[in-house]
Amino acid sequence: MIYVSLIVAFIAAIVLTPLVKRLAFRIGAVDAPNYRKVHAKIMPRLGGLAIFGAFLIGLAVLRPESEYTLAIILGAVIIVATGVVDDMYQISAKAKLIGQVAAAAVIVFVGGIDIDFINLPFGGILDFGFLSIPFTIIWIVGITNAINLIDGLDGLAAGVSTIALITLAGMAFNMGNMFVLVMAAILAASTVGFLFYNFHPAKIFMGDTGALFLGFMIAVFSLLGFKNVTVISFIIPVIMLGVPISDTFFAIVRRVRMKQKWSDPDKSHLHHRLLDIGFSHRQTVLIIYGIASMFGLAAVIFSMSTVWGAILLVTVILVVIELFVEIIGLAGKNYKPLLNLVRIFNK
Repeated sequence: MIYVSLIVAFIAAIVLTPLVKRLAFRIGAVDAPNYRKVHAKIMPRLGGLAIFGAFLIGLAVLRPESEYTLAIILGAVIIVATGVVDDMYQISAKAKLIGQVAAAAVIVFVGGIDIDFINLPFGGILDFGFLSIPFTIIWIVGITNAINLIDGLDGLAAGVSTIALITLAGMAFNMGNMFVLVMAAILAASTVGFLFYNFHPAKIFMGDTGALFLGFMIAVFSLLGFKNVTVISFIIPVIMLGVPISDTFFAIVRRVRMKQKWSDPDKSHLHHRLLDIGFSHRQTVLIIYGIASMFGLAAVIFSMSTVWGAILLVTVILVVIELFVEIIGLAGKNYKPLLNLVRIFNK
């Protein structure tokens, strides 16, 4: 039955996307070009509504039984509504944050999904206590915004999200978590169907409707898949989402160094830097797909490693990320602490 639901979700996305495209033009949910955008003509937004609709249709076919289903759907409705309003009226960052926190609160208080504790690798338990609820909400809001921040090129956020969802589904299968497996798989099928219209040259953008929805769902699925486990296991979703998380982290570093507000937009994200180096639009997207896939593979390897092996892997990943960031100037052109250290030792 799961294969039927995947096919239905995929076809539903292909059918719904042209309809949503027409709706976007009719209600004014369009994206006009400006100095930060790479497109040169007015484009319809709201494509995430097609992903959301296809996901619901696939879900209706399979009807997975879980105590979390209602909370996830309610939270998704709130986050999608927030995205639709933003795609139509360009609401403030604070207004979007309120919608994100409201959706996350539904997951915590209605679904009862929160991170109470994690088992430490060398013995003992780290109990979050009263901090479990704010920690969980911050995780959901953080991942939601991380996906939103990388939505800057045709097919970029949709493709990276699909890779993350496939990784989640595969690891859920290994852990015997069938609910996360089917939910992530259905959403991945819906997103792939949408990619037929969103990959370069895109006919429609997913908009904040899609970016917020995908980020929200990935955050929730990762919570369900790795809830109350070891520190090592908790790092798995962080590695799996390495592209959006690292891009977000260094965007914050960049804005702090430039004395800008954290919410101020700029044109120095990962995809912007790769374009500036000389890669084409399509090449940049495919390179980031490759990076996201490597992060997904690293997460799988990490899950099967010993404690010391996992620590070594994380160390190597952090060093490689730092070198890559400094080389392409992701945190600013003058941010090169590790490269400067290497030069000092070479002398």
